[in-house]
Order: sequence, then C-alpha cells, then structure tokens
Amino acid sequence: MKTLKAIVLLGLISTSASALAEKIGVSMAYFDQNFLTIIRQSIDKEAKARGLDIQFEDARGDVGRQTDQVQSFIGAGVDAIIVDPVDSASTPQLTKLAQQAKIPLVYVNRTPGDKSLPAGVVFVGSDERESGTLQMEALAKMANYKGNVAIMIGNLTDAGALQRTKDVEQVVAKYPGMKVVQKQPANYARNEGMDLMNNWLGNDEAIDIVAANNDEMAIGAAMALAKSNKKVLIGGIDATPDGLKALSQDKIQVTVFQDAVGQGKTSVDVAQKLIKGEKVDSHVWIPFELVTKENMQKYVEKSQ
Repeated sequence: MKTLKAIVLLGLISTSASALAEKIGVSMAYFDQNFLTIIRQSIDKEAKARGLDIQFEDARGDVGRQTDQVQSFIGAGVDAIIVDPVDSASTPQLTKLAQQAKIPLVYVNRTPGDKSLPAGVVFVGSDERESGTLQMEALAKMANYKGNVAIMIGNLTDAGALQRTKDVEQVVAKYPGMKVVQKQPANYARNEGMDLMNNWLGNDEAIDIVAANNDEMAIGAAMALAKSNKKVLIGGIDATPDGLKALSQDKIQVTVFQDAVGQGKTSVDVAQKLIKGEKVDSHVWIPFELVTKENMQKYVEKSQ
C-alpha cells in the first residue's frame, strides 16, 4: 500500500511540475531548411535542458499561416513566443499581437522589419552587415581583386538576404578590377542554386566569382560547375555541416560561420529571462566569423 501511495504521489508531483513548466510556442519559417533545422534542434535541446514545455509549428513559408500560429499560441496561453519570421515585413503585426496579449516575443535569425522593438520584444541573431562583407573580402583577395561577380540572393523579401547582397556589392565597388554582372534569387535552396548556375553557364556568362547568400545555394552552384570545365571561386554563408564538407573538398572556397546553435540556445535563454521580467537588450548579437580551409576544423567541431 505504501508503495502504491508513493507511486501515486510521484505521479501527482510529475503532473504538477509539468503543469507549472513555462510554456513556449515556436513558429519556424520552414522545417526543411538546413540552417533553420539546426536552430530548431538547438531550441528544442535547450528548452528540454531547462525543463520548459515547448511546442513547434512549421509556417512552411506562409505569412498567414505564421500569423495564425502566433494567434494560436496566444489563445493557448503560452508564457513566451519565439518566431523565425517568414517575411521581415510581417513582423510588425506579430509584434502588435504579442504586445496586446502581454506575452514576451523573441525573433530569431531573420531580422524583424519593425522600425524599433518595444519592451518585451527581442531579436536574437547576427549582424548581416558583417556576413557578406567577410565573404566578399575573402573572395576578392583570392581573386587578386579582379573578376566578374555573380550574386545568388536568398530571398527578395528577406531583409537578411538583401543586406548580404548589399554587403557584397559594396565590397566589389571598392575594387576597380571587379564588377557585379549577375544577381538573382535562388531562395536559399541547393536545387535552385544549381539551376541558376546552369542558366548562367548556358548563357555563356563570364563569371569568375559566385557569392551566395547561404551555403546551400553555394553547394548548388558547385554542383552545376562540376559538370563544366570552368574554374569559379564560390563563397557561401552559414558554415553548416554540408557547407564545411564542401569547403573541405574544395567545392567552395569560403563560408561565414553563423552560429545556428548559439542563436537557438540564446533565444530560449532570452525568452525565459523575459518571462521572469528580467531586462534584456532589444538586440542580442551573435557574431559572424570567416571560415576558410585553413581554420575550418574548429567549426567542424562546433557543428558536431
């Protein structure tokens, strides 16, 4: 009988603890994008380590769906919301919803389009002014500051992609022997990067350097170029495991480490601090770092 009572008591304690656990709703722009998968897994791991109740939803690239997910989180009475925005332009509406419900909101990875973030709303991510600059300066040096540059844009509605593209253009403009000859979107996707590179090759574009807004498009470009005899320098951004593998195999020449694990972990930390009423800066920056074949090993270790 004592054993039975003990089991029942433990069950009640467990149920009570679960009921008391802070609840966080997470809406990701996509579940199937490589970099975002790493962020999502990091959020999940950190939340579980902290004993938090976490719920994930996949917006599948749909602004309306993401808005509905945020409204559902609010209706369910979550203690905080984490959002990887589908579209930077959609965030003011999400901010308004969270503010009206008095629920802390953390944007992660993609820069929100809000002119300013009110108290209780925080962005965790990397300063995109660094990413394309580090990438293109390294590629320019490898090319002896000469050559035609093609830019693969992640997404025309993504502020981060547009900033990375602007970074590249500003670096190229510094050097008289270089110019941008192509820039088109490939939606952060490997297959679209490959298709775009094939189109450029098919049109006999004179391209010496490809600066892609992420590793997936860079890998796609490398796949297309593998079937040709042309030598082109390729740079990516994110330093994902696949990107690092491509770097080690000389398929791409440079990438830029964006700490997906750090972004995920920090977004959970910030969300919990906001739940507790602690003061947090409106922007929490996770620095970018240049990765080449010479220093890539430490980033391989970080990604494991």
